[in-house]
Amino acid sequence: MIDEQEFRVRCDAALEDLYKALGQAADDYDFDPDMNNGALSVAFEDPPAKFVVSPQAPVRQIWVSAHSKSFKLDWDAGRGDFVLSETGDSLKQMIAKAISQQLGESVSL
Repeated sequence: MIDEQEFRVRCDAALEDLYKALGQAADDYDFDPDMNNGALSVAFEDPPAKFVVSPQAPVRQIWVSAHSKSFKLDWDAGRGDFVLSETGDSLKQMIAKAISQQLGESVSL
């Protein structure tokens, strides 16, 4: 497990990268990303929903709340990314799939 300082650096970089990708994709799709107090949210108007991506430093994970479920991503040093162990998806891949499901169309980040 990575130490807390390294987690914070890697997590901040991952969330900033995701936020930038979401900002670019929001120009083409109907959602609104927002970064506030270290957490990232993605709001949808139709159908209404909100996803939340937040760092969990004590357990060194990024947690995603989407579709009334909670997803926990761990740092994978070999891939250099936060990964959902159940699927092997990176943070960006997981969020792209969740947004695609929400909007009913394929979204790539």
